[in-house]
Amino acid sequence: MTSYAAHSRPLRRRPGVAALALAAATALLAGCSSSSDDTSDPLADTAKSGTVVVGSNNFAESILIADIYGEALKAKGIKVSYKPNIGSRETTYGLLKNGSITVLPEYNGSLLAYLDPKAEQKSAAAVNAAAKAKLDSKLTLLESSPAEDKDSVSVNADTAKKHNLTSQSTLADLKNIAPELVIGGSPEFQTRQQGLLGLQAQYGLKFKSFKALDAGGPLTQAALTKNTVQAADIFTTDPTIVKEKFVVLQDPKNLFGFASVTPLVYKSGLSQEGVAALNEVSAKLDTKSLLDMDSQVQLESKDPLDVAKAWLKSAGLS
Repeated sequence: MTSYAAHSRPLRRRPGVAALALAAATALLAGCSSSSDDTSDPLADTAKSGTVVVGSNNFAESILIADIYGEALKAKGIKVSYKPNIGSRETTYGLLKNGSITVLPEYNGSLLAYLDPKAEQKSAAAVNAAAKAKLDSKLTLLESSPAEDKDSVSVNADTAKKHNLTSQSTLADLKNIAPELVIGGSPEFQTRQQGLLGLQAQYGLKFKSFKALDAGGPLTQAALTKNTVQAADIFTTDPTIVKEKFVVLQDPKNLFGFASVTPLVYKSGLSQEGVAALNEVSAKLDTKSLLDMDSQVQLESKDPLDVAKAWLKSAGLS
């Protein structure tokens, strides 16, 4: 997604992993600005031994996708080790550059915004091309999946029923009813182009009023559930969508940019067979599947590794 807010959410993980990851992250921080031949990093020997090290950032969805990637590689006979919950992009990008981790789940538009904050995002292909051009020469992006985790305007179940809105409805379908609706989101949403300004400019939407809440977090979720607001900025793979039957409206003009789930890899650490395996995952991973898996992990407290294995089996990738 274009902002990083959605990608720093609390996580649930197998007992003991968070503590292990914290220790690993502490040990790894020194490697963030080191060169590719730096051997001081405790993960470097693992990476050079032929083991593919699959890392993840410090939120639940990243850990889940890393498990999917890792198990897909294992299914091809590739030796894999996991380094979950390492930290933010500022940390993990450095670890990729020095080869300490080999594979990381990324979001193409968010990565491009990190590499070049001024870059325009006009199409998914253009985003990937621009990101690849800005990446360190030792790294590359593989194929993007249809799965996205980005900002959206979502309406609650009552509003959807009243106005006949479905998951196939678009933001343009709000034009005549927006004056009846209160919309909620972070304070910045009111003044951002990827917010009320863009909604009016791109879709002609003028809402009854705006309620300042948080960035897709518990305040926004609660307000939408209780009908304090009828529409809100909700991230597209937020499990609350399933739990509360929110309806995510389509954004055909791509106001909210691109945030396709995409493997970011250390090129020399992954074989062509590994590349093919991850591209097969991307071909089958869509937003609906990711939302369902996020719900299992975050609402039902299922182990993300078990959820990942089950999805891979259902997709014919295990």
